[in-house]
Amino acid sequence: MPFTTRHKVRFQHCDPAGIVFYPRYFEMINAVVEDWFAEVVGHDFSTLHVTSRTSVPTASLETDFHAPSRLGETLTFELAVRAVGRTSLALRIVARCGDQPRLTCDATLVFVDLESGRPLPWPETMRHHFVIDCPRGCPDE
Repeated sequence: MPFTTRHKVRFQHCDPAGIVFYPRYFEMINAVVEDWFAEVVGHDFSTLHVTSRTSVPTASLETDFHAPSRLGETLTFELAVRAVGRTSLALRIVARCGDQPRLTCDATLVFVDLESGRPLPWPETMRHHFVIDCPRGCPDE
């Protein structure tokens, strides 16, 4: 079952035409990932970065924008795990306003040591929360 959260489109997200400026979507996507780590995985970014000295940088993003989002709308974001590697994690994040899709993003995160910048294997305390969710079938990885 995907992780779901909602974000209101604020003035700070919009260009002069009142629609979301596409780089702001990536900030929203990062907020969704951060909320998921805190609420589902049980490791908030403060614990990861400050206490554990680890991080989950984005290694790749592929995003399709389906329709513009406007100031004042509320977007529902769904995050689903597509695949789990030894050090990486493939996610799909979909944003909708009501029933209308606004974006689909396939992202790959890598678990790394902040000091060396080198990938680390996912700890079992995190890995067991990475339930693969492919309701419409996962694409071949």
